[in-house]
Amino acid sequence: SIPESLTARLLNVVALDVRSNQLKFLPNSIGCLSKLKILNVSSNLLRTLPKTIENCKSLEELNANFNQLSVLPDTIGFELINLKKLSVNANKLSFLPQSISHLTSLRVLDARLNCLRFLPEDMENLINLEVLNVSQNFQCLENLPYSLGLLVSLVELDVSYNKITSLPDSIGCLKKLQKLCVEGNPLVSPPMEVFEQSLQAVKEYLSEKMKAGESPPKKQSWVGKLVKCGTFNGKIGGRPRGEREGFIMISEYRSIEGLASPRYMALLSPRRLFSPRKYLTK
Repeated sequence: SIPESLTARLLNVVALDVRSNQLKFLPNSIGCLSKLKILNVSSNLLRTLPKTIENCKSLEELNANFNQLSVLPDTIGFELINLKKLSVNANKLSFLPQSISHLTSLRVLDARLNCLRFLPEDMENLINLEVLNVSQNFQCLENLPYSLGLLVSLVELDVSYNKITSLPDSIGCLKKLQKLCVEGNPLVSPPMEVFEQSLQAVKEYLSEKMKAGESPPKKQSWVGKLVKCGTFNGKIGGRPRGEREGFIMISEYRSIEGLASPRYMALLSPRRLFSPRKYLTK
């Protein structure tokens, strides 16, 4: 544990790194650290984060990887308005609080290796989000929210090793998307032959579906928002001059149940699952 009295006196601390210990909880007085910008509590035994963490208004990076978190504070997104990177991978989260959608400064959201069953529906406010990784959620995640198409800054999207059967049509509106990882899902839409072509082909396929009005009626309301933010105009155009060619990772394009052979089990080795990954950021 960390003494409450100790944290309460660290009023000028900008970075606090207590990773790789056996902490079971953080002191409530951590909310006194109004100048704190970087907090690393990864590789501990934390099951919750104190609600007072919301008082760390200057916080820009929160790393809580490799703990035992089952929930995050409900209102965390309303208060940490300067947060740019949120890493909560390798925990026991079954959902992310709805308030996450209010983190307008967020650039990286890493929630892989959890038990996420769904993502917040209203994610369109994450206008600066560049990297979204919700891979390897142990086949709990079956659907993606339609609002992903409004993440106008998204460059990298990793939804690999889940239970997703179809991608939202709105993904075809992500103009800045350069990397899409979908391997290990039982995907049927878009079909495999589209993925084998290019990321641009995937975008055009999804945009065509939207243009044809094949989206479920309850999703039609999103089309107006996509048009309003300029990501969809009902027309399918070529890639703008100078735009980088994107790429897709689809591996063998099969569900995770089909990876029982020694050849494919290597994909799920601890070295692969827990190896550090580099993110694309501005």
